[in-house]
Amino acid sequence: MKKILAIAVVAFTMIACGNNKGQNGDESGTITVDGSSTVYPITEAVAEEFRAVKPRVNVTIGVSGTGGGFQKFTRGETDISDASREIKEKEAALAKENNIDYVELEVAYDGLAVVINPENDWAKSFTVEELKKIWEPAAQGEIMKWSQINPEWPDEEIHLFGPGVASGTFDYFTEAIVGEGGASRGDFTASEDDNVLVQGVAGDKYGLGFFGLAYYEANSDKLDLAAVDGGNGPVEPTAKTVNNGTYSPLSRPLFIYVSSTAIQDPTVVEFVNFYLDEAGSLAKDVGYFPLTEEEYAEQKKKFEDFVAKNKKEEKETK
Repeated sequence: MKKILAIAVVAFTMIACGNNKGQNGDESGTITVDGSSTVYPITEAVAEEFRAVKPRVNVTIGVSGTGGGFQKFTRGETDISDASREIKEKEAALAKENNIDYVELEVAYDGLAVVINPENDWAKSFTVEELKKIWEPAAQGEIMKWSQINPEWPDEEIHLFGPGVASGTFDYFTEAIVGEGGASRGDFTASEDDNVLVQGVAGDKYGLGFFGLAYYEANSDKLDLAAVDGGNGPVEPTAKTVNNGTYSPLSRPLFIYVSSTAIQDPTVVEFVNFYLDEAGSLAKDVGYFPLTEEEYAEQKKKFEDFVAKNKKEEKETK
């Protein structure tokens, strides 16, 4: 009987210790993230580093595209949403309906890459007007050959590859190039998986596509990069041209959104602070461009204020 009692005491002690958060990095729990395939590499890199510090915290990261991620986030199904564009009015309205407040935090910069097959020796750059002529809704079934864009280009079919309509990259590209977010021809190979787009253009001499610059850099042995002329001559996306805005209009900030309900969990707060501390170095590792130290400090202050505001409101309602 004494032996059984001793075992029970030991078991109870172990359970109690297992449920005790905050000691020796032993917190446990789950943080749910979903959204942009463009932001995914940064978030995954941050999560990997965080797991090394907090191995019992499970950070799950989905890739539903920016729009798909916001659908889940505004319904309260995720803690953090990766986004390659700002939240839309209708998405913000849905969050409000569901009593979800949130904070938008910039984590890096990205340039959208316009990519061609390495055998393409004619279209090394595009004007914004040429890209619009290719991608606008009126081009569907009408603009089918390279020679229709420039008579000096081959009289061969253009084969187009781009992100799916739920992608923030799709929204951003169509807004920047066509002039209206989501306005595009529909007769192109679309995928939320950027690797599918890489393979499509890499395997087709007459292929043309677009996606985040990091995916080009990871596959630069299979693809060529086309320069974009936003009105001041052709410019290729680089750290300098993306950060200073001269790669116009295809450079953009990348975001994470954190919900007011998620920050009730101190582990989420810790993860987001860790994210903002590490995003600069990790963004470079995965092919993106970091903010300045001052900009990261601003984002940390913004998050700190958001947490403080919600804690105050929580106390007032009790």
